[in-house]
Amino acid sequence: MPAPKLRVAASKRPTPAESSRPADAPLTTAQRIVLPAYENIALVLQGGGALGSYQAGVFEGLDEAGIVPNWIAGISIGALNTAIIAGNAPEHRQAKLREFWQIITQPTFSPPLPDILENAWFDGNAHLRKWLTAMQAADTLLEGQRGFFTPRFPAPLPANEVDPLEASYYDTTPLKATLERLCDFDRINDGGIRVSVGAVNVRTGNLEAFDNTERRLRAEHFMASGALPPGFPPVLIDGEYYWDGGVVSNTPLSYVLGTKPRRDTLVFQVDLWSALGPVPNTMIGVASRQKDLQYSSRTRLTTDWMERSQSTRRLMRKLLDHLPPKEFERTQWYKHAQEMACTKRYNVFHLIYAAKEHEGPGKDIQFGPSTMRDHWASGLADIRESLSHPEWLEMPDNDTGFVTHDIHRHPGVEREDKRL
Repeated sequence: MPAPKLRVAASKRPTPAESSRPADAPLTTAQRIVLPAYENIALVLQGGGALGSYQAGVFEGLDEAGIVPNWIAGISIGALNTAIIAGNAPEHRQAKLREFWQIITQPTFSPPLPDILENAWFDGNAHLRKWLTAMQAADTLLEGQRGFFTPRFPAPLPANEVDPLEASYYDTTPLKATLERLCDFDRINDGGIRVSVGAVNVRTGNLEAFDNTERRLRAEHFMASGALPPGFPPVLIDGEYYWDGGVVSNTPLSYVLGTKPRRDTLVFQVDLWSALGPVPNTMIGVASRQKDLQYSSRTRLTTDWMERSQSTRRLMRKLLDHLPPKEFERTQWYKHAQEMACTKRYNVFHLIYAAKEHEGPGKDIQFGPSTMRDHWASGLADIRESLSHPEWLEMPDNDTGFVTHDIHRHPGVEREDKRL
């Protein structure tokens, strides 16, 4: 039976000016979308520090289109955005995201630059913007970010033994208070939205998923997912110490795609590091490109693997359909094949932050209101452009039952290039 067609409420496509509007400007365009009957609509958020406001822009675009995820999974800054979204009523999520980012983009101790001055420098020429963003990164290193983390004074010496919870250059105690003020953890745990965040067990080295279908989540679980060493300390949960999930894998995409029971799934995968990029010709470029590759987590490799696996499961289902029922009673092999076979369909939208020319290897610590608004606007523009192709949202009807889309690789058409 063919998949139901996508319906889009009458609206006009966003103009370039509307797509690039400031994140806190009023909506001028709304495109309400009624999706096919996907069982899972997942928002998957990668780690990337200050780049995480790009994810907030993507969420704003989904929200204005009426697309409501029933599963949100994140790692690192993606886990913190997950907490804010899942921990608030739908009508308050955008406002709480904006409040969170407005807090953590302020310096801890010194007064912020006046908006008129910061915006003038950011919107000036390339040299002014590079100078401003470098100053933002330096300020982050020196004094941390308000409501997020503060430097330890004195910093621990390299060979001195300290409590594991103090083995870091920054203290993340302020983050706990911020999350507990902005998030309703009863709402996170009430089962309305499935929530999953990834962290690494420091002792075993295993990547673990903290999932609200298996345990009650607290602020500590989200903090653990973002506890990137050596900057941040581990978080102690149930007698075990946890670091940022990005130490092992910077995206929970494989967890979402591999979960059982399998279901028809639409995924909005929001990455903050691009595996695709130019060959650098400066040492700054080398450092920046190395970081991109390290934290991109080969997202496309994950989707290629999942596509092949799903193709095999669908083929197995077709073969089993041609066997007489009595064969399944004769051997466990047939029963095992029956369990593996699957005709579910998967549709993955890649939304990948495209680094700007003025950004270097410190772009993930360039916290600042102007930079935050720029990232946010980029995420909003990218999701609006992606959703302007409503046919992409239809249930896959190909042989594999799996499709991916990415406007940055093939603008205007479905992505086909699988090279990394």
